[in-house]
Amino acid sequence: MIAGMPSQPRVSDTDACVAAILAHCDGHPRIAAPLGLGKPHGLLNAIYRAVDGTPGRSLTLFTALSLTRPSPGHGLQKRFLKPFLDRHFGEGFEDLDYAVAQAANRLPANISVHEFYMQSGALMGAHRAQRDYISQNYTHVARDLVERNINVLVQLVAVKREGGRLRISLSSNPDLTLDFIGRMADAGRPRPFCVAVAHPDMPFVSGHAEVDEGYFDLLLEPAVSPPLFALPRPPVDPAEYALGMHASALVRDGGTLQIGIGALSDAIVRALLLRHQQNGRWRVALASLDGGGVTHALMRKVGGDDRFTTGLYGASEMVMDGFMHLQQAGVLRRRAYDDLATERRAASGEDVGPAGGHYLRGAFLLGSRELYAWMHRSEQDDPDAIDMCRVSNVNHLYGDHQVLAALQRRGARFFNTCMMATLTGAAVSDGLENGLVVSGVGGQFNFVAMAHELADGRSLLLLRATRSKGGETVSNIRFSYGHETIPRHLRDVFITEYGVADLRGRSDEECVIAMLGIADARFVDELVEEAKAAGKLAPEFRVPDVWRAHTPQGLKAALRPLADDGLLDPFPFGSDFTTVERQLLPALGWLAARAASPRGWPALAGALLAPGRPVAGEEAAVARMGLDRPDSLADRLQARLVRAALRRA
Repeated sequence: MIAGMPSQPRVSDTDACVAAILAHCDGHPRIAAPLGLGKPHGLLNAIYRAVDGTPGRSLTLFTALSLTRPSPGHGLQKRFLKPFLDRHFGEGFEDLDYAVAQAANRLPANISVHEFYMQSGALMGAHRAQRDYISQNYTHVARDLVERNINVLVQLVAVKREGGRLRISLSSNPDLTLDFIGRMADAGRPRPFCVAVAHPDMPFVSGHAEVDEGYFDLLLEPAVSPPLFALPRPPVDPAEYALGMHASALVRDGGTLQIGIGALSDAIVRALLLRHQQNGRWRVALASLDGGGVTHALMRKVGGDDRFTTGLYGASEMVMDGFMHLQQAGVLRRRAYDDLATERRAASGEDVGPAGGHYLRGAFLLGSRELYAWMHRSEQDDPDAIDMCRVSNVNHLYGDHQVLAALQRRGARFFNTCMMATLTGAAVSDGLENGLVVSGVGGQFNFVAMAHELADGRSLLLLRATRSKGGETVSNIRFSYGHETIPRHLRDVFITEYGVADLRGRSDEECVIAMLGIADARFVDELVEEAKAAGKLAPEFRVPDVWRAHTPQGLKAALRPLADDGLLDPFPFGSDFTTVERQLLPALGWLAARAASPRGWPALAGALLAPGRPVAGEEAAVARMGLDRPDSLADRLQARLVRAALRRA
């Protein structure tokens, strides 16, 4: 907590707050705003409107991960998504005006937005966003902002009043604010005009996330606050379940866990819970998936197959729902202590008594409303348990905390996702070889580098072996690619649904063979020929028979133990979709897959001609799509397609 500063003025009128900001910077705000949840949408929209179309004013914004509702699209997709999005985000949710304009290539000339991380794939067609993107490691952002003449900082906060005293928490985003303000002071630069916007649903987190009442120059407490952004829970498909099973075997009891967000992360968490709660079933399923025994060999070296008796410690830039589920199941419970002597005693197995300590350290928070409520309850029940702090503490080891941080993060397993990987161990995570930015490097490079610095740390990059491109299946494992996020000299472990490839310290040929062993069999022969032509694989090399089972059909057979036990629910942690919507999801997926390529059009024509026999729940599903009373030929055709897809899916 930062003390010794006078209390700040408070206002309840957003327009008055905007006027104060514009007056402070003579109509030209250069704003730093947190990534993700910490952005005050209402205030930023009001500033945008005050600058848009106003001569003599400009706005420059430095931020990342500007969260907007997904577009409902057109046709059947819109019929399904629009009612869901309206329900999930709430009637009063505000999208960010600048983000909507940016995505539509309508950003005014006097407004610039520089992001270092974008919503994945959302801005690939946004020309200004692509030009104004800044490629930065997460831990370098605060340093670089010092040179950008920032004159305003805005942040969503949590507040509470206790006996006339106002307490302020940076809540979801202490990540860059503390580092940035500290670096500005160290550089002798003027402190920006700091504006906090209170939101009643932001979880209050004390400790390093709490600042003094006078830390901000102005506190806006609007009468009405829009709903917080909450991520819809994605479905986990069978291939992702398989990937999660392989990953869960490489986690060591008593170790440290970092994971991101999305279906792959949910799959890892589900597999870790299965290992802890139904260990026998987990072992049977892993044996079925690991036909060549490669995962078991690496498990014996770096992981484990028992329940978590000591428990895990979480140290992750992002706090997401998975950590909540692990804590509630008793997996996330190893405490770390911000005192070196105490941590050394704990690491030696000594009982340190009531010394406080936290089982989760993070830099920013994003997930479901259930997660936000869990954070709030944790603060009330056990305020030491979760430490939200600056990203310089979480994402790298360097500085005064290095010895302590390395000890706290013993047995670290840093799980991150990538889009593609090369046979020699480079990872493609943030962009394409034509220069288009898909997302951003974020903290991935930080964690990969940290894994190599820690004595027993490992970097584990997750990817699907294939993807659909224009209706065709292509391999995500390439011989080479014209863009790299993680260079091959930092190669460590890659994981696909077909297994694990341990590349650390291996020769190029050894890496090529290991990566071929986790590729889809439909592409292995072509990859082998490329590697041989480049001299990276011996001419006499032959593909082992066990790799030929690395196909969707082979994977389905390997997943049989999980399927027979009913453990392949696509929504293992609950669903934001209704029962009827869950029935529609695979049907709409069936239609989309066949509409994506001319090869699928005959199947659509066949579905129209012969829809098949009705299935249970069909009428409710068609009604949910608004097609139960079609009043046009187009609607009648769509209704017939939906019925056919329901019967096939």
